[in-house]
Amino acid sequence: MIGIIDYGAGNLHSVANAFRKLGVETFISGDIERLKTADKLLLPGVGAFPMAMARLGHMGLVQFIRAWDKPLLGICLGMQLLFDIGNEIERGAGLSLIPGEVRAITPGDPKLRLPHIGWNSLNIERPSRLLAGIENGAYMYFVHSFFAETTDPNTLIASCDYGERVTAVVQRGNYYGCQFHPEKSGDAGLLIYKNFAEM
Repeated sequence: MIGIIDYGAGNLHSVANAFRKLGVETFISGDIERLKTADKLLLPGVGAFPMAMARLGHMGLVQFIRAWDKPLLGICLGMQLLFDIGNEIERGAGLSLIPGEVRAITPGDPKLRLPHIGWNSLNIERPSRLLAGIENGAYMYFVHSFFAETTDPNTLIASCDYGERVTAVVQRGNYYGCQFHPEKSGDAGLLIYKNFAEM
């Protein structure tokens, strides 16, 4: 059973629908006692870093997520929240589960507009159960202006190129993250969710 964390900052139902296509049971909740019953957690995210962290803190979810010892997958902003520091709107603390900072993409090419919206190919840099069966160069769907820059190269699983090297997939222990949206990324995205569900 996968618990999808509801803290008012995610496309919860599209994520749940993707798992439903796979025959995987999920529930959506912001209640810690309910979330404790899950085998795995998914942390979605749409919006700005400081507001999301404030909501997690207000709901008591920060310490709960930090203490979680089973698989957890952060999606888009949810992945960025796993890092130490965010620099969107204002500089502030994240969950500090993966070392590094979230900063604005600076592509340097005027043809590359922000936000980064659309399909981009993955450069797989090291193996991970999350990407089992995903081919190097597989296309995923991105929507973001900020990205997480890790200070531990061992946590970087895959990147993409958008005028600079942009972190696309991370892992540290039981914590995983995808900057793109698997639920919007066709069969390859569904395979990532299947891999997560089977951990």
